[in-house]
Amino acid sequence: MGREIADVMSFEHGALWLDRPERNVEELPNRLFDVLDLNPSAVVADIGSGTGFFTLLLAETLPHGRVYSVEVLPTLIDTLAARSARLGFRNVTPVLGTEMSPNLPQNKMDLALIVASYHEFTYPREMIQSILDSLKPGARLVVVEYRLEDETIGVSDAHRMSEAQIRKEIESVGLVWRETRDVLPQQHVMIFNRPRD
Repeated sequence: MGREIADVMSFEHGALWLDRPERNVEELPNRLFDVLDLNPSAVVADIGSGTGFFTLLLAETLPHGRVYSVEVLPTLIDTLAARSARLGFRNVTPVLGTEMSPNLPQNKMDLALIVASYHEFTYPREMIQSILDSLKPGARLVVVEYRLEDETIGVSDAHRMSEAQIRKEIESVGLVWRETRDVLPQQHVMIFNRPRD
């Protein structure tokens, strides 16, 4: 749909980037979580969860809920499972997804969260369709991506996206854009809904 899909980071480079100490300051997860406004018993999917940065924050926020932590690399799934167990989180379910599906149960999610990984989806249309199927009617998809519109961000163009491009791709599958929240210094926070049947 008019853009080049970014290559997926290698495990070694990706793990270093995902676990960098300054991530809390650069990405301000507390601001994002204010926008998410989650019920403590919500069922949430963290898609492209990497080493579990957001999965573990979600698990802490959802003591009576469930976090499906989706990755396509078995090594990352093992890392997620080990970290969750070590920290005593029993509400995390690691899920091995594929390039075309996150392998989530249908009509189960209250929220699907994709942070800085949608641009790497090899088959974005198929993935978003599968995510749509996993959402309850009226549930939300939140996409967080580095802004292509801001040339001062030190991330390559292939790993940044414009708001217009994200809307074009995701709305084409049938999700409805609700709003874009300008709460993070470098990233779009875009909220979509599955229409109510």
